Amino acid sequence: MPPTANEIRQQFIDYFVDKAGHTAVPSSPVVPHDDPTLLFTNAGMNQFKDVFLGQGNREYVRAVDTQKCIRAGGKHNDLDDVGKDTYHHTFFEMLGNWSLGDYFKAEAIDWAWDLLVNVWGLDPNRLHATYFEGDVAEDLEPDEEARELWLKYLPAERIHPGNKKDNFWEMGDTGPCGPCSEIHYDRTPDFSGAKLVNADDPRVIEIWNLVFIQFNRGADSRLTPLPAKHVDTGMGYERIVAVLQGKDSNYDTDVFAPLFEAIREATGAAPYTGELEKPEDVAYRVIADHIRCLTFALTDGAHCSNEGRGYVLRRILRRAVRYGRQTLGVQEPFFYKLVPAVVDTMGDAFPELKKNPDAVAAELQDEEDSFGKTLDRGIALFDEAADRAKHRLAGDAKRPRISAEDAFQLHDTYGFPLDLTQLMAEERGMTVDVDGFNRLMEEARERSRGEGGGSDARASLNDIVQQHDLPATEFVGYDTTELMPTPMAMRIFRLDNNGGLYQNADTIEMGEACAVVVEKTPFYAEAGGQVGDTGVIQVNCGGRVQVHDTIKVGDVTFHLGEVVSGTLAGGDAVPTALAVDRERRAKIMANHTTTHVMNRALRSHVNPEADQRGSLVDPDKLRFDFSHGKAVTPEQIDAVEKQVNDDIAADLTVYAKVAPQDEAIKINGLRAVFGEKYPPKVRVVSIGVNPDDLLADPANSEWGGYSIEFCGGTHLPSTGVAEGFCFVGEEAVGKGVRRVTALTGAAAHEATAMGERLLNRVQALSDAAVEELRKQVDAVQREIDETTLPLSIKARLRESLDALNKRIKEASKARGKESEEQVVVAARAIADESDGPVITARIDDADGKSILAGMDVIKKRHPESAILLAGAASGKVALAAAVPKPLIGKGLKAGDWVKHVAPIVGGGGGGRPDSAQAGGKDPGKIDEALSAAEAFATEKL
Repeated sequence: MPPTANEIRQQFIDYFVDKAGHTAVPSSPVVPHDDPTLLFTNAGMNQFKDVFLGQGNREYVRAVDTQKCIRAGGKHNDLDDVGKDTYHHTFFEMLGNWSLGDYFKAEAIDWAWDLLVNVWGLDPNRLHATYFEGDVAEDLEPDEEARELWLKYLPAERIHPGNKKDNFWEMGDTGPCGPCSEIHYDRTPDFSGAKLVNADDPRVIEIWNLVFIQFNRGADSRLTPLPAKHVDTGMGYERIVAVLQGKDSNYDTDVFAPLFEAIREATGAAPYTGELEKPEDVAYRVIADHIRCLTFALTDGAHCSNEGRGYVLRRILRRAVRYGRQTLGVQEPFFYKLVPAVVDTMGDAFPELKKNPDAVAAELQDEEDSFGKTLDRGIALFDEAADRAKHRLAGDAKRPRISAEDAFQLHDTYGFPLDLTQLMAEERGMTVDVDGFNRLMEEARERSRGEGGGSDARASLNDIVQQHDLPATEFVGYDTTELMPTPMAMRIFRLDNNGGLYQNADTIEMGEACAVVVEKTPFYAEAGGQVGDTGVIQVNCGGRVQVHDTIKVGDVTFHLGEVVSGTLAGGDAVPTALAVDRERRAKIMANHTTTHVMNRALRSHVNPEADQRGSLVDPDKLRFDFSHGKAVTPEQIDAVEKQVNDDIAADLTVYAKVAPQDEAIKINGLRAVFGEKYPPKVRVVSIGVNPDDLLADPANSEWGGYSIEFCGGTHLPSTGVAEGFCFVGEEAVGKGVRRVTALTGAAAHEATAMGERLLNRVQALSDAAVEELRKQVDAVQREIDETTLPLSIKARLRESLDALNKRIKEASKARGKESEEQVVVAARAIADESDGPVITARIDDADGKSILAGMDVIKKRHPESAILLAGAASGKVALAAAVPKPLIGKGLKAGDWVKHVAPIVGGGGGGRPDSAQAGGKDPGKIDEALSAAEAFATEKL
C-alpha cells in the first residue's frame, strides 16, 4: 500500500528532524500582511527573508516545515494553467528544509538523494538533476559545484544545465535569490525523458528545487552578495504525493479525492473521471483548487475586494463559480458549501482552518450570491457578443475580437467585470478590445464630470474660493431646517457643460446647473461621513434653485443644484428662503445618532479597542468601518443589535456642546476618529449624560458606559425618535478593518417585517411535498437574494433553507436511481424507433445525469448517428448531444449544436465537437428546441 498524503507530509518532516537535526516550524500565513512586496506567500522562504537579508535571526539554524503557498498573481502566477493540466495549482503546499547560514550545497544534495531513493524508494534511474548554467549579462558563473556534487549519484547525461529562467530562483522582483538545482522525475516507460526536462511536460516533472541563497536583488535590479549563504529547498507536496502513490496526475491522489466527492454532492454532477480534455473534469479541477486557495486565504486574513490581492481572490472565486454554472450546470450557490471539506482534509496539518470556518463560508456565500445575480445575464449577453465577433472576423484578423462597445455594455449596464469577459473570450479563442474599452470608460468619466458630480468640477470650486472674496458661511442648521433670512449677499456660479467646471456668472437660466453661496445656511455640508443636505433656495427675483448636494470648501459652503424656475441674476439676486428637505434630514439624523449608539455597543460586545475607520450616514442607511481583525460573529451581531434597540427604547437625551479640545479630550470614554486632527474648539455629542457633567469631572469612571464623541453632524433630540435598528451587512474592507451596514426607523421595521414574512413562508414548507418544495425553495432563495433583510433573520433563513435543501437532496438521491432506470427504458424505445443520420428525442423526467445514461444507450445502437436528447426534471431542462467523427467532418459539431438550441429553453452550454451538454429553465419549449435541433443538423449535413 502506498503511503497516504498525510503520511508523506509527516515522513518528510520527521526525516529532517530525526536524521538532520532540523527544527520543525509552523507554516507562515499565506497572506504576507507585513511584506508589501508580495501579494501572497509564494514560497517557504518568505518567513525567513529577514534572516537571509541579515536583518533578523532565529533560535535555530536548521528548519523544516510544510508551507502553504498561493501563486495566482505577480511574478509567480499559475492561475491560467489550473484545470488544464495535471500539476498546476493556485494553492499548494511546499515541503521545505532550510539552512540559515549553516550547511550549504553538499548537505542539501546528499539529504535530498537519501530521502528520495533510500527512504521513499524512488527508482534512481528515473531521476534527473539540473544546475545553473550561468548568465553573462549578470556576470554570474556556472554552478559547477552543484554539478560535481550530483555526479556522485547521477551519470553526466542526467545532469542538465539550466538558464536563468529555470535555474536561478527569485522570490519576487526584489529580495533574496540565488542559483538552484532542480530534481525531476521521469515517468516515461522507456526512461527516455532527458529531452523533456524543463519542457513543461507532465511525463518529466520537477518535484524538488534546492535553492542556494547567495544574493539580494535590490530595487535597482542589481545583485549584491548576502552576509551569509543559505539553503532553501522546496518540494511540491502534491507532486511528490502523486509520484509516491503511482499516479500520473496530482488530482488523482487522496489530496483531492475528498474535495471531488464534496463537489459531486454539492453540484449533483457526474463523478470525476480524470480526463484531461473533458469539460466537466476541468471544472472539477478548477473548483477543487480554487476552494483550497480561497479557504486558506480568507482564513489567514485576506478578503475579496476590488483591489490588490482581494481582487485576485474575487477573480478566482468568480472563475470557480462560472465553471460550476456553465459546465456542471448548478444554478444555486454551491462554492461556499465546500469549505468543510477543506477543513476536514487539511485541518489537522493546519489547525488555523478550524478556528472560524463559518466566517469563511459566509464571506464566500455573500460573494457568490452577489456574483450569481449578474452571471447568467452576463453569460447570455457575452454569447451574443461572441456571435457578433465571429461575423466581424475578416481580412488579416486571426482571432475574433469582442468589441469595445460590447465589453463596455457588459461592464457598465450589467456589472460584468472586464477581466471575466477577457477570460471567457480567451476560452473561445477570442480577444477583447481592451484599449477601446478603456477609451469608453474615460468618456463615461468625462460625462460624469460634465454633470457636476466629477472631481474636476468640485476642484474648480476650490479655485473659485482662491480667486474670489467669498465670506465664510455660518451654519445655523442644528436647530432648524428653514431660514427666512434678512437680505444678505448671494454669489452664483454656473456649471459649464462644455468644460465641466464651475465658473463665475452674471445670470443663470432655468435648466442650468449652478452653485450658490450665502452668508448663513441651514444646509449641512458633507463632512464627517454625513452626506450633504438637499432642498430648495427661493430667490427674490422669482428664481428657484433645487439643491441636490451641499459641500464645503474651506469655510465656504456651496449649494449645488439646478435652476428649476425663473432666472438668477447675480447682481440683484437675494435669497428669501432656504429650506432643507426635512424628511430626508430626519432620516439622516436618525442614522447618525444611531451610529454613535452602535459605536459604543460594538466596543462593548465586539472589540473594546475598536477604532472608527470611516463612516457614511445618508437617508437610507448607516455604514460604519472599524478596526477589528476578524468577522463579527452572529452572536455579537445579536448582542450589539439588542443593546442599540434597548438604548432607543430608553429614549436617551442627545446633548451637544462646544468645548476647548484640550479639556474635552480628557473625558473618560471619549471616542474620536482614528487619525483625525481636531480644531482647538470641538463639539462634544454625548448621549444620556450632560456634557457639562463630563467636563466638570472628566476622569469619572462612569463615563465609560456612555456614547461620547467629537462630532459636527446633526442629531436627533433623543434616541427614541430613531424607533428601531437592525444590521443588514457585515464584511471586510481591508486588512484588519470590518464594515457594518444598518437601517433605522421605518426602513428597519420594513426589513424586519419582510424577514419575518419569509421565515413564516419557509416554516410553512416543512410539510410540503418534495416537488413543491423545490419550486418554493428556489423562489424563496431568489427573494432573499433580491431583498434587504436583517442579518439575524438572514442567518435563520439560511439555516432553514439548508435543512430543506438537505431534504430535497436526499429525495433526489432516492429518486435518482429509479429515474435513471426509467430513462434507460425510454432510451431503448427511442433507439428501437429511430434511424437515419440525425436522432432528436425528448425523454421526460430526465435530469443532466440520467440524460447521459440515455445517450449511452442510443449511441451503442446508432454509433453512426448524430443524437440530441432533451429532458426536464424539477423545472430544469437538460440537453445532451453526441456527434460521430464522420458527421463532425461534414460540419456538425455537438458544441455548436447545443449552443444553438439551448437559448430556446432559456439556457446555455457547450462542449467538444463530439460531445456537449447544456441546461435551461423553460421546459415548455423543449419541443420547439428539438425542432430547431433537427433543422440545424439537417442544414449542416
